[in-house]
Amino acid sequence: MHNNKIQIDMKPIPTFCKSDYQFLRELILKSKNSTNTKEANQLSQELDRAVISKENELDSSVIRINSFVTIEDVQAKKQMKIQIVLPSAADVKQSKISILAPLSVAIIGFKENDEVDWELPAGVKTLKVIAVDNTEVLHHS
Repeated sequence: MHNNKIQIDMKPIPTFCKSDYQFLRELILKSKNSTNTKEANQLSQELDRAVISKENELDSSVIRINSFVTIEDVQAKKQMKIQIVLPSAADVKQSKISILAPLSVAIIGFKENDEVDWELPAGVKTLKVIAVDNTEVLHHS
């Protein structure tokens, strides 16, 4: 009997540049005892399966720290624009979402046109990355 597991395994692989990767690993270690333990663990799992790219070879449409991202809730056909920021800079009113928030964990490292599943208490939402703007991303050489 075949179940639909294959579909789950086909989800895109996230990509990070080395500096972001190392930064996020440190952030995860620091947040192990905080309220974000679950998200930190999920982010850790994403980093475990991620592709690490050189900064200058990273696709410009990959979602990173400080990226502005337009995402669409595929089922509801609703779009929203957020910026993924460090926990200290998070401000929901300004759509600045902490990198340790579940939404950020779901989409970081992915790129335009990727579709990812976001697990919520009410079930799984499919999110499509519509646009990524990296003009405010800090570029490390």
